[in-house]
Amino acid sequence: MSGETILIIEDEHDIRELISYTLENEGYNIHKAADGLSGIASARKNKPDLILLDIMLPDIDGLEVCRKIKRDESIGDVPIIMLTAKSEDSDVISGLELGAEDYITKPFSPRVLVARLRAVLRRNMDPQVDDNQRISVHDIQIDIKKHEVLSEGETIDLSATEFAILSHLASNPGWVFSRNQIIDAVRGQDYPVTERSVDVQILGIRKKLGTQGLYVETVRGVGYRLKSE
Repeated sequence: MSGETILIIEDEHDIRELISYTLENEGYNIHKAADGLSGIASARKNKPDLILLDIMLPDIDGLEVCRKIKRDESIGDVPIIMLTAKSEDSDVISGLELGAEDYITKPFSPRVLVARLRAVLRRNMDPQVDDNQRISVHDIQIDIKKHEVLSEGETIDLSATEFAILSHLASNPGWVFSRNQIIDAVRGQDYPVTERSVDVQILGIRKKLGTQGLYVETVRGVGYRLKSE
């Protein structure tokens, strides 16, 4: 049994109860809220391990809820998965840039929901990559300490910024990151990156990786990811 606490902020009763039933059967402890303000209050009171947050809410929308939670020092580190019935890319981008870890578009299967939730919880509990760690994905090997990259056994000459971006994507294979999230991830390493230059850096990484560069994927309207194995 899992044991983690999940807060569901969803105004549609049937969907809220379906999610609750599914997750309770998986062993999660559940709290529920039907609107944004109640959801924020519940998050502060119960300190959940993860929040499932619908974008369309009756009082304040989910993006504003996400913004308020991420700015709150007491709960700002709680991972958020956005739930949206909309297909507009702007909602997904906005949620990710506000700090949400993932998104799921309605309708979704319970199995997909549980899998994505587990992945976010697992990722949130994993320690950060340290200086001694090596990353291996597909036929790409990254040595963080030596600042070296091998692609199909060949040494690849990456700039400091390209190395930082590739290391970040490779540390989280399958995860989609917006340009702003990529900037935030490498900014602390004093690498000069802007939203526009991210695209240029990605092109450079793909070219230098050769056939392995095909695994660096563009997710239209959202950002980039390194395809999982």
